[in-house]
Amino acid sequence: MTQALRNLAEQAHPGFPVTIYYAFKQADSKDTGTTSTGWETFLETIIQAGFTITGTWPMRTELANRMRSADSNALASSIVLVCRKRDPEAPSISRRDFQRELRDEMPDALETMIGGKLGASPIAPVDLAQAAIGPGMAIYSKYNAVLEADGTPMPVHNALVMINKAVEDFLNPNGAGFDADTLFCSAWFDQFGWGAGKFGEADTLARAKGTSVDGVAHSGVVESGGGKVRLLRWDEYPRNWDPTQDNRTPVWEAIHQIIRALNQRDESAAGALLARMPERGDQIRQLAYHLYTLCERKKWADDARAYNELIAAWHGIVTASHETGHFGSQTEIDF
Repeated sequence: MTQALRNLAEQAHPGFPVTIYYAFKQADSKDTGTTSTGWETFLETIIQAGFTITGTWPMRTELANRMRSADSNALASSIVLVCRKRDPEAPSISRRDFQRELRDEMPDALETMIGGKLGASPIAPVDLAQAAIGPGMAIYSKYNAVLEADGTPMPVHNALVMINKAVEDFLNPNGAGFDADTLFCSAWFDQFGWGAGKFGEADTLARAKGTSVDGVAHSGVVESGGGKVRLLRWDEYPRNWDPTQDNRTPVWEAIHQIIRALNQRDESAAGALLARMPERGDQIRQLAYHLYTLCERKKWADDARAYNELIAAWHGIVTASHETGHFGSQTEIDF
């Protein structure tokens, strides 16, 4: 495979990218005590062949209802790798320099992917982790090597760990300027999900996040009593909520009210809500990605689906919000 890809790299025209479709079921293998995957091995092969990887895009190429997939572990998608010929005179850099470039370049690339720039449709949260490998590998693979502290070349596995860490840092609500109530809810959700926890633990967490349990309860997103605290599910939120009349509206409340409107009504209803708080749009969208990632990690499939569906409908919701007109042009709402 390396030789075949090397021949392809040698013949590649510098003005055009080479796209490679990858469809191979993930499997782990151990070699000299190190666990690697077929995906990592293939990335390593492409780079060794002389390519720079500039994009990794998931493609829904497989039908879930096809005969092969019935009662089997069949693939759901393929991945398109976008590659260009690497400069044969490319230098090597240190691990620290690679980390610095990730820190400088990944936020803009991720912001574009989730729909924050150029009016692009957002990438679904289920695909973000895979697509985000592209800009990270573009940095890693444009160099002859990334050198570890001991001078040895960094393997693809280590680079992927650092790229995934950059994605997690970008989606982390603690670094995104979220309000204190939302930071509390996010941390509580991470620990207890929709279940109840002890009031004492909630009080300690709330203090650390710069809020109080009573304050969060006043915002309408938690239920507190009998020594227990739990987050309210989106379907427990009131239908007649108006953000312009709410004097304490955490982003946590805003996102779950929009999910409620989307699920109980449609994109137009969700858009009408967003029209009354357009300044919250970017944070709502970013929190959806974070919560999807959290739910996926904990294998909460139903909850993950709600956040993924919100992002899938985001373009329609934003369009509906502009059609409705931002607050000031609408005289009444009924959700």
